[in-house]
Amino acid sequence: MTSRAPHLLAAPLAAALLAGCGYQAIPRGENAVAGAWAEVQNQYQRRADMVPNLVATVKGYASHERETLEAVVAARSKATSIQLDARDLTPERLQQFEAAQAQLHGALSRLLAVSERYPELKADGAFRDLQAQLEGTENRIAIARRRYIAAVQDFNDLVTVPPSSWTNGLLYHKAPKPQFQATAPDAATPPTVKF
Repeated sequence: MTSRAPHLLAAPLAAALLAGCGYQAIPRGENAVAGAWAEVQNQYQRRADMVPNLVATVKGYASHERETLEAVVAARSKATSIQLDARDLTPERLQQFEAAQAQLHGALSRLLAVSERYPELKADGAFRDLQAQLEGTENRIAIARRRYIAAVQDFNDLVTVPPSSWTNGLLYHKAPKPQFQATAPDAATPPTVKF
């Protein structure tokens, strides 16, 4: 019976060591990053899905604002054409994605500014509803980005800070995930959306 005692102790000790070394935490962290990224994309897609209705509503009142309307449609097309998987995000690809999203945000801001010149458009109930939905979606995008940032921070700690980084080096070889970077104009000047 005493010869079995070391084996009985070895299993819980091995499990405790594996739990503390990141063996399970690194894949879980990567899954959390993927889930958070999916939510970021979901919210950006929600905004892109609103664009056709918004453009159609504005076009009904301000059809001669063709350049602004075309810019919104083109920016939406570019923003939705960039598809990124969380597992192969690179800083360069994330920067391209963010540039396209910023272009769409700017085009939408210009489109909403057009409404200032058309009192009957501002009074339209469908337009007001779309504005409210757009504002709510922008808030959802900010929340989703914050959650992604937190998930990436946790994952990057797992793959760079000992002892879990040792497990990463031996078993997984995962690189840190890229974070959102504020661009100089966006960081210096908060976006303005006029309703």
